[in-house]
Amino acid sequence: MKILILCPYPPQQAPSQRFRFEQYVDFLTEKHISYRQESFLDSSTWKILYQKGHFFQKIKGILKGFLKRFLVLFSVFSYDYVLVHREASPLFFPIFEYIIAVIFRKKIIFDFDDAIWLPNTSENNRGVAWLKYHQKTRLICSWAYKISAGNDFLCDYARSFNANVVYNPTTVDTENWHNSPKIHENKKVVIGWTGTHSTMQYLNELLPVFENLEKKYAFELLIISNQKPDFELKSLRFCVWKKETEIADLLQMDIGIMPLQDDAWAKGKCGFKALQYMALGIAAVVSPVGVNAQIVDENENGFLCENLEDWENKLALLLENFELRQQMGFAARQKIVQNYSVVSNRDNFLRLFS
Repeated sequence: MKILILCPYPPQQAPSQRFRFEQYVDFLTEKHISYRQESFLDSSTWKILYQKGHFFQKIKGILKGFLKRFLVLFSVFSYDYVLVHREASPLFFPIFEYIIAVIFRKKIIFDFDDAIWLPNTSENNRGVAWLKYHQKTRLICSWAYKISAGNDFLCDYARSFNANVVYNPTTVDTENWHNSPKIHENKKVVIGWTGTHSTMQYLNELLPVFENLEKKYAFELLIISNQKPDFELKSLRFCVWKKETEIADLLQMDIGIMPLQDDAWAKGKCGFKALQYMALGIAAVVSPVGVNAQIVDENENGFLCENLEDWENKLALLLENFELRQQMGFAARQKIVQNYSVVSNRDNFLRLFS
């Protein structure tokens, strides 16, 4: 069997690709399934995509991506399946998916892990927002042979256009990557958050909570991201995200947080931050939005916070109680290993190509 993988970003760079399919490719090889991964963006364009300026470099990189997609069409017939992660191209009508699925009649497996049918454009790229074709998601769903979606909310949307939908949760590799559980120590506590600039907005609502906690407790708020936060706190420490130090940086945390707003975009999230914290034996404190309420078991491996009072009380409880952090951290890792690890989801992923 041969599989062509069409994805937006360079290999091993974007979390959605790394944790949706890239960490499974060794299993394909074990099954004597060959694959070829073709990214739309090259590394140089990916590095500047969400930065201000660089207009002509971005245009050049996008045009290069369209050329690569056009050339790959000549080899599509030699593959049994075409896995499209999120979209084959970021702008305009989904012409490549249409050609592959409708004209060439090849089997597309469409994978997505966000509510990508909703407008969600970066401030730095609002100038090209009108070029995005948000209706493409429903069209690709209707053309696809099979759909792989990351949570129930996304699956329900996909089933409106295609009956062949597989719930394929986002998972973490607890054996080869998130494989060094936190050793909790009774010292200054670190509350941590990790993510890209696009989700940092959810932290703003918690600023009063952190300010109140700073008056009572000595702790550090560690932010791991690709951009510095635009707020100041006495407890704040910023760390630039790097793949090489990702696990070591996460292990500095004693408590992991994932605040969200209860809207359609957040319901499409696959709980990735919580998965990372918990896989490393770190208790997660999260908003009970979407799949978060399935991943985190209240009072067992973390806390679900409905309002600011919940956030302050639950964080204070963990700040005060070393044994509770230790106990919840152990239970958290067990939950991920059993339900949201690469090993536990291996057969489910491979069935996409059966």
